[in-house]
Amino acid sequence: MKVRVLYFAGLREQLGTSCEDLEASPTTVAGLRAMLMARGGAWQSALAQGKALRVAVNQQMAQPTTSIKPGDEIAFFPPVTGG
Repeated sequence: MKVRVLYFAGLREQLGTSCEDLEASPTTVAGLRAMLMARGGAWQSALAQGKALRVAVNQQMAQPTTSIKPGDEIAFFPPVTGG
């Protein structure tokens, strides 16, 4: 299953990449996050469960239980705050 994963704002800087295509991927947002965190290092800290992150699947806000299908685009980004 191939999906495209995008990283925005501070995540992009922490991880050193703005996007990647993954050949094999879990079937939920939570599973994908866990798989990426298992890489360790910056991945573990940037995507840690305690971190406030937003996720979108195909440009629609998603929950940890949201399903991921082949061809989906999953974006991780920090919450946006305004002043």
